[in-house]
Amino acid sequence: MSTFIQYWWLLALLIIIFTGLVTVNQGTIAVITLFGKYRRILRPGLNFKIPVLEQVYKTVSIQNRSVELEFQAVTVDQANVYFKSMLLYSVINQEEETIKNVAFKFISDKDLMQALIRTVEGSIRAFVATKRQAEILLLRREIVEFVKQQIDHSLEDWGYHLQDLQINDITFDKAIMESMSKVVASNNLKAAAENEGQALLITKTKGAEAEGNAIKIAAEAEREAAKLRGQGVALFREEVAKGMSQAAEQMKQANLDTNVILFSMWTEAIKNFAEVSKGNIIFLDGSPEGMENNMRQIMAMMRMKDQQNA
Repeated sequence: MSTFIQYWWLLALLIIIFTGLVTVNQGTIAVITLFGKYRRILRPGLNFKIPVLEQVYKTVSIQNRSVELEFQAVTVDQANVYFKSMLLYSVINQEEETIKNVAFKFISDKDLMQALIRTVEGSIRAFVATKRQAEILLLRREIVEFVKQQIDHSLEDWGYHLQDLQINDITFDKAIMESMSKVVASNNLKAAAENEGQALLITKTKGAEAEGNAIKIAAEAEREAAKLRGQGVALFREEVAKGMSQAAEQMKQANLDTNVILFSMWTEAIKNFAEVSKGNIIFLDGSPEGMENNMRQIMAMMRMKDQQNA
C-alpha cells in the first residue's frame, strides 16, 4: 500500500512539474500573472512557471504588424478626398515595462487596432481640413510626417512605434476627377501651343539670320568683285598709258607726228564699236571737218589729263 502511494505522489509531482513548463515561440513574449496581478515576463524558449498559481495572461508579439486603411476626409474648399493607406507598426522594444504596457493598456488587440486606426484617420483628416483640394496630391510626404508627429507620443504610451505610413492612393469625387483631367488637358494644350510658337519663332529667326548672312556674303563678294574690276580697269589704263608713252617717244625719235597715235586710237575705237556693239547702225561723221573736230577734242582731253597729272 505504501509503495502505491509513493508512485501516486511521484506521478502527481511529475504532472505538476510538466504543467509548469511553458514554451514561448520566437518573436513573442509571454506575460505572467499571479492571482490576476502582473508577475513577470517569459522570453522565447522553454520557461518554467509556478503550476496552478502563475498563469500566462497574454502572449505579446514583437514582430512588425500592418493594417490597411480606407477612409474619407474633407478639404478646406469642401472637396471629398478618399485615402487608401497601409500602416506598419510594432512594439517599441523588448523591455519589461514596454511589454507590460502593451499587455495591459487595451483589453484586446481589436480595441488596440480600433484606437490606432481612428487616431491615424483623425490626424490625416485634421491635416487635410487645412489644405485645398489642388494641394493634396502634392503633399503625401507632408501628410505622413504630420501623422507621425501627432501620434508618436500616444503610441509610445501604449508601447508601440509607428514605423511607416504609406499612402497608396488618393482619389476625389468623379466630378472633381473629371474637372482635374480637363485642367491637365488644357494645360498640356497650352504648353504644346507655347512650344509650337517658340519653335516657329526660332525657325523664323534662324531663317532671317541665314538670309541676312547670305545677303552679307553676297554684298562682300560683290564689293570684292567691284574692287577687282576697278583694279583691272586701272591696271589696263596704266598699261595703255605706258604703251602710248613708249609709242609717242619712239615716234618723236623718228621725227613723226604723235597725233598719228590718236588717229590710230580713233580708228581702233570705231572698229571695236562695229565688232562688239549689239546695235545695227553706227552714225559717224566721216567728213574731213568731222575728223578734224574729233582730233581736236581728243588732243584737248590729253592736254587736260597731262595738266592734272602735273
